[in-house]
Amino acid sequence: MTKMTALDEIHQFLPCETPDAWIAEAIKPENLWLLLTDHAHCEKKAASTAMTLMFRYVDRPDLLNKMSRLAREELIHFEQVLAIMQERGLVYDHLTQARYAGGLRKHVRTYEPGRLIDTLIIGALIEARSCERFAKLAPFLDDQLAKFYRSLLKSEARHYQDYLFLAQEYAGEPIDDRIAFFREVERELIEQPDEEFRFHSGMPVIASQVVA
Repeated sequence: MTKMTALDEIHQFLPCETPDAWIAEAIKPENLWLLLTDHAHCEKKAASTAMTLMFRYVDRPDLLNKMSRLAREELIHFEQVLAIMQERGLVYDHLTQARYAGGLRKHVRTYEPGRLIDTLIIGALIEARSCERFAKLAPFLDDQLAKFYRSLLKSEARHYQDYLFLAQEYAGEPIDDRIAFFREVERELIEQPDEEFRFHSGMPVIASQVVA
């Protein structure tokens, strides 16, 4: 029996694949600045999320250890994206907030431990989607970016596993229904038309209109 790889596990966990129309949009030369800038923002936000969890849940040693490591790795990735942008003469700047993470987080419960469990499930989905897109984008990128994105797969896959493990550990009961709920929310965000291109955006509006 063939052993399932981390990427296989991620494909099984995610509710859908990234649409080919998003890949086509992402690899357009005119979108390179947007792709890298939003990628850098995503790495910084991921580190911030991990730090927020560390400050909020100080009585959970396993969470503290995993989130501390995750935050350090995400900040290293942030620095690496900045270096690639600087090398290419691209300026890192502000972007309007994407709908993806907010679309997931608006469903987070307001009481504990529901709030923690939902936040961890969302973290697992975001990390899994990032990993899936790194892998799917890599064959279409130049050698430097392809090598960089492939280098991120191992750590991003582990981040997904850490979030999911913690959610299951702290729930004290099965969370399959809650995971299924957020998977469906994530599917809609990925497959529905999205007016702004971002690293986690959905179907490009133009492509959606053509298909329609």
